[in-house]
Amino acid sequence: MRSDATEVVPTLERSTCGVGALVVAAAAIGCGAPAEPEVPPTNIVMIVVDDLGWVDTSSYGSTFYETPNIDALAAAGARFADFYAASSVCSPTRASLMTGKHPARLKLTNWIGGEQNGLLNQAEYIRQLPLEEVTVGEAFRDAGYATGYIGKWHLGRRGFLPDSQGFDYTFAVNEAGQPGDYFPPYENPDWSITNVPDLGDVPEDTYLPDRLSQAAVDFIEANAETPFMLVLSHYVVHTPLQAPTAEIAKYEAKTASMGPEDDTHYEAERDSETKLRQDHATYAAMVEATDRSVGRVLASLSARDLDERTAVVLVSDNGGLSTLTRRSFNQATANVPLRAGKGWLYDGGIRIPLIVRLPGTVGAGTVVDTPGATTDLYPTLLDLAGLPARPDQHVDGVSLLGPMRGESISRDSLFWHFPHYHGSGNRPGGAVRIGDLKLVEWYEDGATELYDLSADIGERVDLSESQPDDAARLQSALRNWRVAVGANMPTPRDE
Repeated sequence: MRSDATEVVPTLERSTCGVGALVVAAAAIGCGAPAEPEVPPTNIVMIVVDDLGWVDTSSYGSTFYETPNIDALAAAGARFADFYAASSVCSPTRASLMTGKHPARLKLTNWIGGEQNGLLNQAEYIRQLPLEEVTVGEAFRDAGYATGYIGKWHLGRRGFLPDSQGFDYTFAVNEAGQPGDYFPPYENPDWSITNVPDLGDVPEDTYLPDRLSQAAVDFIEANAETPFMLVLSHYVVHTPLQAPTAEIAKYEAKTASMGPEDDTHYEAERDSETKLRQDHATYAAMVEATDRSVGRVLASLSARDLDERTAVVLVSDNGGLSTLTRRSFNQATANVPLRAGKGWLYDGGIRIPLIVRLPGTVGAGTVVDTPGATTDLYPTLLDLAGLPARPDQHVDGVSLLGPMRGESISRDSLFWHFPHYHGSGNRPGGAVRIGDLKLVEWYEDGATELYDLSADIGERVDLSESQPDDAARLQSALRNWRVAVGANMPTPRDE
């Protein structure tokens, strides 16, 4: 594994003509073209927020959470209105981010450790990202970039962590899907794989998002003179729901001003309940910490005059946690107007925020209505950096740089496959969106539901009986796609 990105750059410039953003003065390496001023390569900072819902920032419509830095990022770049996680839970989506492949194609379809059966046996799935996949980290490392990964990974344990997947610098990466604690020593004595490493001796009130933000700033400072690709993958806003006391108190006052919670702030979702009002003070403080982190990263880039040549991407890994089998402190947020939340294939579980800023390339204040998914981020990051696509790797992803410029893309379908049960009460199923029509299929009994998202973003009016031809068309597309990617399926309990 390469240990110093600066050693690779000269080699690329000596041996390659016109490939990627690192090669900018062709005459200097004997390609015969007139010499031109060197254009610095584009850096990448991708901030992944765990469980951040579609409506969990002001720029996406929240009136409860305070997110001025995220809002400023959206105002300076592109905000995607119809962007989706490849799965309703974290590990599969994170696999799609790293590989550009759909979780069903990878057979990594559940959050790693999410073992649960019901009427069916859950589908078999792999529990680590295969090393033979060429991750987006490896693609940037191969192009001469310094690569860094900070925070949550949840794509395998030792031997399958980001230091084995293309990231030369890693920090605070544990082997689980959440931290043991958000305060020192960041450990859970009863669940050791959640203990967060590398954090050292810090003041006892050091909040984990702030510590990770400092590590990100340190990485940017250390690599300011070389091209870099950094993934800052926050553990927030995932459980355990914890935040500094003073910041919780601020939002408790806001919650009190809204009046007491009652039954109108919940609705039934099969055997579960969905929270309908954003009023969780602790969660709000966690969202604010996320926003503070974004501000620190942006300030660090600005202080080093890196704004104009650094693409900053903010994305979540699934919808907000709003639906559980019973009311709980852990019902963190509300995804209204979307239906349900994390774990479900309704849009509340899979529609997520995506913001991209790159001055001079992405117009300020752009709103992108073209549907996209996390499989698309791999080719999009390469495109933003001027690096060549890797179509043999990111086979399920397409670059979204065109839509950010008002151009169309040829793909018309998005698919989901979750052949598992989930603690939110969701059952095994799949979904497809073609145009504005979306079909959900339940694997226990083959039942289907059809919605027109252009008229019914909340997925309340099932059109499967009134539009049977459309329902049959979408169901056929979904089933054909499952065959094409070799999707893993649940099995009857008696087998």
